[in-house]
Amino acid sequence: MGSLIASLPLVTILTLFWLKFENASAEKISNHAYYTFWFVIPTLPMFLLFPKLNANYGFWVAILSNIVFTIVLFYLYQLVLNRLGIRLF
Repeated sequence: MGSLIASLPLVTILTLFWLKFENASAEKISNHAYYTFWFVIPTLPMFLLFPKLNANYGFWVAILSNIVFTIVLFYLYQLVLNRLGIRLF
């Protein structure tokens, strides 16, 4: 049950409410949701890799490996999206 609750995009939803209450434009709110989608994708493999690394090598090796792996994935992901005409940065 904890994993289900943790998987909910609570921070994103709170941010969308915050933007709305601060009278951000509809375009800005929509852009935030759109780009959040694209930024989540390269983080997903970490959730599959971490349990295996944690079981075999311990927490610190697993977390540091996942940080490096995610940074590399973000870089490669950005290259692919740029070729598709989607600019994240």
